[in-house]
Amino acid sequence: MMTKNSRSESVAALAGFLLGSALTIVSSIAWTKLCQSKKNQQEQNGNEKKKGGATVTSSTKAAPKQLPDDIREEQLSRHTLYFGEEGMKKLRGASVAVVGLGGVGSHTAHMLARAGVSYLRLIDFDQVSVSSLNRHACATLADVGTPKATCLKDFLEQICPDPRFLNVDAVVQMYTADSGDQLLGDRQWDYVIDAIDDVPTKAALVAQCAKNDWKCVACMGAGGKSDLTRLHISDLRAATRDPLASKLRLTLKRLLPKDKLGFIDNMEQLAVVYSSEKTVAKLADFTDEQKADGVHHYGAVDGMRIRVLPVLGTMPAVMGQTCAAYALCELGQKSFQPVTGERVGRNVRHRMLQHLKRREKKIRDEVEGTTDKEDKSQGGFGEPDEGHMVDGKWVGSVQVDGDDMEYLMEIWRNRCGITGERLGVVLELARWDLSKASTCNNLVLMSAKAMQKFDKEGISSVPEAVQQEIEKRLNSCRLDAKSY
Repeated sequence: MMTKNSRSESVAALAGFLLGSALTIVSSIAWTKLCQSKKNQQEQNGNEKKKGGATVTSSTKAAPKQLPDDIREEQLSRHTLYFGEEGMKKLRGASVAVVGLGGVGSHTAHMLARAGVSYLRLIDFDQVSVSSLNRHACATLADVGTPKATCLKDFLEQICPDPRFLNVDAVVQMYTADSGDQLLGDRQWDYVIDAIDDVPTKAALVAQCAKNDWKCVACMGAGGKSDLTRLHISDLRAATRDPLASKLRLTLKRLLPKDKLGFIDNMEQLAVVYSSEKTVAKLADFTDEQKADGVHHYGAVDGMRIRVLPVLGTMPAVMGQTCAAYALCELGQKSFQPVTGERVGRNVRHRMLQHLKRREKKIRDEVEGTTDKEDKSQGGFGEPDEGHMVDGKWVGSVQVDGDDMEYLMEIWRNRCGITGERLGVVLELARWDLSKASTCNNLVLMSAKAMQKFDKEGISSVPEAVQQEIEKRLNSCRLDAKSY
């Protein structure tokens, strides 16, 4: 039988649902009327007759189109719920450049615009071709022959025509090492999306980002691949199974000064979207006629690939969406920790857990002055207890299990959180703050050498910038914990 309180809650819930539905309907009706009004005005302008051999052009056609504030708010309402008001404010105030507007870049730009980014600069010298229609985000047959940047700008302005909310700066020009300062040097970018598919130009763009401390998301090879389950986001060094990433890394080592080489390994600055799948389709060979004519005649631009790369349209689309998702979550202050694609074995995870338990037992023995080796419950080998405080330090059993080990390795990307070391070092877990429990959001992966220094000198032994990165990553664990 329904109680009085449950009836009240049901009525309140129904009222909230009806109110939300009503607001959506009202906004939709208002927008429909506005569109119809503009359509009538355009038809009226179109019916004007030519005078003296010259076409009379309406001045209102070139004027910026006004979008009611409530319509834009409704467009972005689901993202506002996701990012929150503060995160959405950061996202809407962001400036993002997308360089390369083919299958990857067009999908990235498309979602950035829909998400609420207020300023987009879209850079590409190329035109829409018939063969690119299998993977482009918005181009149609009617767009063939038009610049990709212009095509994308026209499409995005159909979603949000008001430059107050979305300012799309379409640049029909080729990005090169020489033109980089002219194309991007006029502002401090919140993010630069690299969707270029040739190594020298790609390296020039990433090098410019490193020089100016611009955050960058770089997409690796999408052609000749199809397995979406093998997509990863990592730093450039970890993307070892992608040929384009390997070539880019070698090129950047030659281009970047020594004080900027850390940009390659810092995922907070340079995130790489790549596929670990081996290419399943090879470059198309030249026909006999092309060989007879001379293959050099078939390159659109000197120095770029001539042979045609087979592309399954879904692959660049998903990789472009992935670039957008990562940038949006960083801009909206709702970061996630990508799985790098490297998994550790069960035995390694078990060993790490046992070492953590022994470490916690040692801390407890030192704090409480006990050395009872037989009392396993005191060392965290038994069932977890709630723990308690002793002289400002939390003591108790380990609050994580074997399943958490894999999650923690993903969070720390199989690297020492302090030094970034990965290969050739023994990695262990340690509590970051001894006044808090040994939960996922208080455990840091460290090398043996870093741990010795940390145990001796504490957090003060860690550089301030590294401390901030560790705290940021621990905070992401706290967000994960709230989801369960």
